[in-house]
Amino acid sequence: MRNTLYIILGPLLGTCCAFLLHYFNAPRHAGIVGGMAIWMCVWWFTECLSIAVTAWIPLIILPLFGISKMSDLARHYSDSIIFLFLGGFMLAFAIEKWGFHLRCALWIISKTGTQPERILAGVMLSAFCISNWISNTATAVMLLSAVLALIDVLKPFLKESKNAFAPALLLGLAFSATIGGMATPVGTPPNMYFYKLYAQHFSQQQALTFNTWMCIGYPISISLLVVCYIVLYIYFLRNTSQLSGHEAALKLHMQALGPMRKEEKRVFAVLVFAILLWITRSDLQFGTVKCSGWSSLLPLAEAVDDGWVALIIALLLFIIPAPSKPGERLLHWEDAKSLRYDVILMFGSGFALAYAFEVSTLSTWIASAILHLASAPNWILIAGACLLVTLISEFASNIASIQLMIPVLVSLLPFLNILPLQLLWPACFAASLGFMLPIATAANTLVFGTRQIILRDMLRIGLLLDLFGILIILLFTHILN
Repeated sequence: MRNTLYIILGPLLGTCCAFLLHYFNAPRHAGIVGGMAIWMCVWWFTECLSIAVTAWIPLIILPLFGISKMSDLARHYSDSIIFLFLGGFMLAFAIEKWGFHLRCALWIISKTGTQPERILAGVMLSAFCISNWISNTATAVMLLSAVLALIDVLKPFLKESKNAFAPALLLGLAFSATIGGMATPVGTPPNMYFYKLYAQHFSQQQALTFNTWMCIGYPISISLLVVCYIVLYIYFLRNTSQLSGHEAALKLHMQALGPMRKEEKRVFAVLVFAILLWITRSDLQFGTVKCSGWSSLLPLAEAVDDGWVALIIALLLFIIPAPSKPGERLLHWEDAKSLRYDVILMFGSGFALAYAFEVSTLSTWIASAILHLASAPNWILIAGACLLVTLISEFASNIASIQLMIPVLVSLLPFLNILPLQLLWPACFAASLGFMLPIATAANTLVFGTRQIILRDMLRIGLLLDLFGILIILLFTHILN
């Protein structure tokens, strides 16, 4: 009965939202897309229907009202980042099939200890450091198998608090991978976009070097990482019971694994190869020193991305033989039957929704709200820009949100008594504050696909982190001023 009420409530609230946006002079199509987003959020939050069913809504609503063609929408359900998602899961399946994830998990336990709060800190710090230099999605893909193994190994010893341990580690992995990207200019696409744009148009007014970025990027990201850890600890692990009877069992686990088998070594080699390809694909610039990526050797460097690398890695896993089992490969298609196609559809719907925000001009209409703050004090203007960028990045990609907002903010600069860096930089950082929804980032989608996270928990924690993130950005912007 409750699910039926939620099924009715979704389109009802969506319709009300559409009329409300129209009342505030939003374009007709923008109102429809805004209402559709609310409808989808209600069904996702309440889980009254499968997330895959909710993911179909853009394919039904947008063509119905003439906002987009079905063929244009369908392309967004096969975005290249979805192939990164697919390839990453194939790598995770191979790691799990040959037991290498257990070896990784036991190694992590040997370094962090067996207390849940220390393991959470170890996972988050690892993801944070790696994502300083490569994409948050690739980081989450690399660490997911080890985190799932940690959950499996320690759950039997956690007694009544075992259901809190899994979401804490998984959300810690996704969120810290996202936070880590804020620290350097190469950590995430919005950073790279802004770093290049600023150098082209504003470098004569106030220089922004690689080292300058890290001087404020690291304090912001480390502060947010600490807040994230505290929030996850209080929400999930505060009442976690002490482990009992784990020492002997973990020792037996390690003894049972024995030395690394040839299959494990080959899977490990493929994993290392993937990491190297992800790290070295694009050019890396450290101050005045530039290291060219391997993609520059290809006829068209932009033709390949992290999704292409993931497919190459998956192909290798299906080709490389398993020495101990003649005729068998490291991975067979049967091993991938547990792939979460519903989550893939959900992720695709996020891209479709972002596209709808753009073609309906809803994003532009939301961004134009910042124009009303032009006469406000600088801190209010900066806070408004961060809030709008964060809101858009929950539904659209972080790069799309910053590409939308930067031109609007640049157009305001001649009328404001503020340096470009003091307004544009906070907005760039805010583009990485997508913590509430599974569709906000690929890392969120990846961990949500494990079926061990309740959507309401992600929403509550994500809202807190979004707000704390904006406050931290405002604080360090004030220090910068």
